[in-house]
Amino acid sequence: MKNISVNELKNIATDLRKKAVTMIYEAQSGHPGGSLSAADFVTACYFREMNIDPKNPKWEDRDRFVLSKGHVCPIQYAALATLGYFPLDVLHTLRQEGSILQGHPDMKKCPGIDISTGSLGQGLACAVGMAICAKTDEKDYRTFVVVGDGEAQEGEIWEAAQTANKYKLDNLIVFVDNNNLQIDGTCDEVMPNIDLGKKFEAFGFENYEIDGNDMQQIVDTLDKIREAKNGKPKCIFAHTIKGKGVSYMENVCSWHGVAPNKDEYEQAMKELDAQMI
Repeated sequence: MKNISVNELKNIATDLRKKAVTMIYEAQSGHPGGSLSAADFVTACYFREMNIDPKNPKWEDRDRFVLSKGHVCPIQYAALATLGYFPLDVLHTLRQEGSILQGHPDMKKCPGIDISTGSLGQGLACAVGMAICAKTDEKDYRTFVVVGDGEAQEGEIWEAAQTANKYKLDNLIVFVDNNNLQIDGTCDEVMPNIDLGKKFEAFGFENYEIDGNDMQQIVDTLDKIREAKNGKPKCIFAHTIKGKGVSYMENVCSWHGVAPNKDEYEQAMKELDAQMI
């Protein structure tokens, strides 16, 4: 864990939001809504919680990070570049042919990506495998994974959750980005999840229900679970707002995978600049 204040983390999260929106605007392609909803806990993980070394991305004892909802990779790319995994100017190449920053994370191209993701439902299974390896090898590293609420409609998520319970993976921390919007509408309309936090509890997870856009709550929750080596995998059931931080994107389904135009981009930057503390 790094010594950094909540206010500093809030400013970093805002900066990452600006970078993500800029990348998507310049590429005129990408997924802003989910990138913005996940920004706060992605920031807390990378800049405070995880034991990582940007100068040694393949360090064996590093904590792992799995973005199971891989289409929101702009927020992860923004974090990695800010930390120095690759130069900041590379962010301007999002989705270009030959770029290391493709539309979904590619572990063979981009430093700091622990597993290629994009096929929804598969990331949690990969994260479970990483956590099992840590247990088998008697290593202390932890695995953090971000799962979308729409993605949780996939059956493989629950096979992985069941496996995490069987192997007592208390080194696995799952963030559920519960913004209740997916590409075709609300999750409740498409395929109701009922209560994902309670579902993970039923699968043997220790569940923490929080406001996923409240940095203080995120930090406090991570502090609580850091030493909770009780044989239970962890679920942080995070209620979030899709498009968080940009007024016209917030809770609007159509901003799932659409790039802003020039006027919209300038408005987004003005709003995000105003949120810096």
